[in-house]
Amino acid sequence: MFQHIFVPIDGSATSQAALETALQLAKEQGAEVRIVHVFKRFVISSGGKLIDLTEAFKQEGEAALVRAKERARAAGVAAATELIDAGGRRISVAIVEEALRWPADLIIMGTHGRHGIEHLLLGSVAEGVARRSPIPVMLIRGR
Repeated sequence: MFQHIFVPIDGSATSQAALETALQLAKEQGAEVRIVHVFKRFVISSGGKLIDLTEAFKQEGEAALVRAKERARAAGVAAATELIDAGGRRISVAIVEEALRWPADLIIMGTHGRHGIEHLLLGSVAEGVARRSPIPVMLIRGR
C-alpha cells in the first residue's frame, strides 16, 4: 500500500518512536524510506552580540541522521537520509514540500503533544504538516 515513507526527525525520543514505526511498516510493505532532518537558521542576541547557533543545529541534525540510518540498517530497511535547510520556509512547509518532491505516499512523524500556553508559544511542526499535507500523515504521539 505504501511504497515511499517520509520520516522527518528531530533527534527526540518521540521522533525515534516515529522512526521505529516507519521502519516496521516499511519492512512489512517493502517500502523505501527517506529520513530527513530540517533545520532553520537560528540567531539569538545576547549582550548586544548576535550568536549564530545554526551550525550547532546542523551538527545535531547530522548526528541524528547518522543514528537513524544505523537504526534502519539494523532493522534491515534501506533508508536514504538528508539534511534540509528550510531557508525562509516554516519547517512544516519545508517538510511537506520535500515529501511531495520525493514523492512520498506517507509521512510518519512524532508529535510532542504540547497543550495550552506551551503549544501557543512553541507551535507544532506536526500539526502544521498534518494541516498542509495532501499526503497521508501518521502522527506518533509522545509519551
